[in-house]
Amino acid sequence: MIDFLPLDQLVAACHWIGAKGWAPATGGNMSVRQDARYCLLSESGKDKGSLTRDDFIQVEIATSHVPSGRKPSAETGLHTLIYRLFPEAGAVLHTHTVNSTVLSRVEKGNALLLSGYEMQKTLAGQQTHINTVPIALFENHQDIAALVSRIESYAREQPLNYGFLLRGHGLTCWGRDVSEARRHLEGLEFLFECELQRRLLEAK
Repeated sequence: MIDFLPLDQLVAACHWIGAKGWAPATGGNMSVRQDARYCLLSESGKDKGSLTRDDFIQVEIATSHVPSGRKPSAETGLHTLIYRLFPEAGAVLHTHTVNSTVLSRVEKGNALLLSGYEMQKTLAGQQTHINTVPIALFENHQDIAALVSRIESYAREQPLNYGFLLRGHGLTCWGRDVSEARRHLEGLEFLFECELQRRLLEAK
């Protein structure tokens, strides 16, 4: 068992996510940075609402190698990519919610643009509802290496902040620590629900 306080915080966040129904049917995956070399990532096929510290696997950030040989999440490469792209990132949360999944299919552009919502200020660095906050949107792909390459290329050319959506799949978001990642997740989910409701009402 790994004795590491941020892991306890992540386990608590996973139970909260599970209680909200944001990672149904063992979906989703969560991780925390252990140090400059390793992160701890949820094991594949586990119910996120009942995870324990023993359900997290050490993964090498540079290579996605698992020293123990256990099976981490299928999206391991997305987590390690975020830790490589953002040295300040301390935790990554990937969920499968109705709002994020539906919006990712309704929005046809390469980003979901959020503007005019007071709750944008739940996102680090956002101080006004006036700003437009883009949440990048990528086509889903079962080839994680190809998806990682696409996201990495995007991040080299334009900002990739807070999180991104995979079409028909869900949200991946991060923060400097578990607390900030959890706040970004909750804030973005609220914003997604507002945006989805706005589009439904305007379509009537």
